[in-house]
Amino acid sequence: MPIPSKEDIIESLKPIIDPELGISIVDLGLIYDVEPDDEKKAVRVKMTLTSPACPVGPQIMGAIHSQCLQLEDVDDVDLQLVWTPPWDPRTMATEDVRMMLGIWE
Repeated sequence: MPIPSKEDIIESLKPIIDPELGISIVDLGLIYDVEPDDEKKAVRVKMTLTSPACPVGPQIMGAIHSQCLQLEDVDDVDLQLVWTPPWDPRTMATEDVRMMLGIWE
């Protein structure tokens, strides 16, 4: 049986909240890419944090890893923390999140 699609995996990550901002990591634009691999029953997630010094980074990464392993037929998660491109809420966050953060550009 195939593992969930990229869209389904991203949707499953939406309830994960950045504890400092109280906003979904997906809506913040912290998830850069998701690659399901049916053959290996694995999911690769490329993500970033709001800053390299983010004190809750390990907590967020642990939540992503746990959530992906709870998906049907997923046996492995490759979580890659990347810094390129740098996170910029003006271009990466949803419009609703930009408004919540006071970004009106």
